[in-house]
Amino acid sequence: MGEPKFSRKKYERPKNPWEAVRIKEENEFLKKYGLKNKQELWRAEFLLRNFRRQSRDLQARLRVADIQARKETESLLIRLKSLSMLNENATLDDVLTMNVEIILNRRLQTIVYLKGLATTPNHARQLITHGHTSVQGRKVTIPGYLVKQSEESTIIYNPSSPLSNDLHPARPKKEEFGVQPTAPVPPPAPTAQDTTPAQPVEPPVEKPDTATPSQPQVVKEKGE
Repeated sequence: MGEPKFSRKKYERPKNPWEAVRIKEENEFLKKYGLKNKQELWRAEFLLRNFRRQSRDLQARLRVADIQARKETESLLIRLKSLSMLNENATLDDVLTMNVEIILNRRLQTIVYLKGLATTPNHARQLITHGHTSVQGRKVTIPGYLVKQSEESTIIYNPSSPLSNDLHPARPKKEEFGVQPTAPVPPPAPTAQDTTPAQPVEPPVEKPDTATPSQPQVVKEKGE
């Protein structure tokens, strides 16, 4: 029979299922991150609530100088920093300021799209589920896999996938990924001197020669 498995609850449904504002926000997240259904969004929110609950509990235990709380605090911060959800100088107060988008941005599906391996978030999800991407040389087929900061640079096409060939026609191009062409450099703004209209050049006027005409010289002979 094997060892029985006791699965834990990974998400919580909203208490009010017909709240219009919440439904609109959830639909925007589904469209922005290419999520399959709202359960994936609820998993991210459930994980965020667990991080916040741990932070509040640890802050209360640290006030009474609990030694075990210090170890758990370091473990929690190291985990969040390794996932690139917090910076190096973060504290427990920074955990309380986290939002659900921080977790959604660390999903493998989102990073594959941002690295330019797919044209859209939905395209990234298809590549992952079909085994066309790899992380640290191993194939990962889970779009919701949380990528560590050290693993982000190792996300490439799976070497055994046909997409690993640079000349494969299905690979996204720069124009498909949304890279805009370089805009031409505008000409420099004209200065005040350049905006002054040019004066027409008049031809030189020839002045009449008023000098006295030269008289012919008279040569006098000797003896006159």
